[in-house]
Amino acid sequence: MDFEADGRFGNKRVHNRLGPAPGAASSSSSTKVCIHWRAGRCNRFPCPFLHSELPEAATTKRPNQRDGPGGHVWRNPNSGGGGRGGGGFNKWGRGPGGTDGGVRHKVPDRPCKFFLAGDCTYGEKCRYPHTYCMSNSITLLTPLQGHEKVVTGIALPTGSDKLYSGSKDGTVRLWDCQTGQCAGVLPVGGEVGCMISEGPWLFVGIPDAVKVWNMQTQAEMNLTGPTGQVYALAIGNELLFAATQDGRILAWRFSTVTNCFEPAASLTGHQLAVVSLIVGGMRLYSGSMDKTIRVRTENLCIVVHTFLGTVNVVGFDACIRS
Repeated sequence: MDFEADGRFGNKRVHNRLGPAPGAASSSSSTKVCIHWRAGRCNRFPCPFLHSELPEAATTKRPNQRDGPGGHVWRNPNSGGGGRGGGGFNKWGRGPGGTDGGVRHKVPDRPCKFFLAGDCTYGEKCRYPHTYCMSNSITLLTPLQGHEKVVTGIALPTGSDKLYSGSKDGTVRLWDCQTGQCAGVLPVGGEVGCMISEGPWLFVGIPDAVKVWNMQTQAEMNLTGPTGQVYALAIGNELLFAATQDGRILAWRFSTVTNCFEPAASLTGHQLAVVSLIVGGMRLYSGSMDKTIRVRTENLCIVVHTFLGTVNVVGFDACIRS
């Protein structure tokens, strides 16, 4: 089947994508390059615009264009071809052979989701940054190195210029927030299971006890009662809660008369170690290795909900918070 003499095939106009024919009169559309083709995503067929660059001789300078030092050089970002099936830029902004053609591309504004999941196969060639946080206002100051085992808790007491970190190496380290240097090491006599701060108070959970320091008065206390490791600590309703390895939740209340923490309650119900505690909405939420989450009312004696699940230790805290 032949093309008609007037350039029509059926009711659709056929355009010469390689540029105007020599000596032929060009319409306004046939002398323009398709901007979607330049971006590598034109899906029109036929397309009324050119899928090739105009000859260099046909390219004119703008009145304010200057070449050389101190001037601006106007150039086509995709010079050299491209488009569908051509040798243009792919979705990564790279040209044939993996080159970028000297074009600066906008850096993606989000990290690689596969990197966050731990299974990105592109490595250094990945289009998206391999980082856990992207922000113009948050930058890494310095890594704090010194603990010999996993860090299980960090805290910054109110009014203190020291950051505290606890580790399974049995120490609590003090870090200068200005210099990032370790300002002290405090052995606590056992693996640190958790650490929180409330006002000037610092609470550290260790096997069979909770150690307490007041950063303003330098007072030190040792709260006994837990059996096994203390995995989580929480504060709410003027009570300090500790989640223990034997499945109990212990509570203390600070007494202004004796100026110390006194036992207030011992909550049972979980069959295995309690590993997460959250206080919110006049409720106490506890997650355990027995694969349940228990919700207690303000008086702590009534369990209003018990959720069954198959979440692991890491998932308990996120499940409770949600």
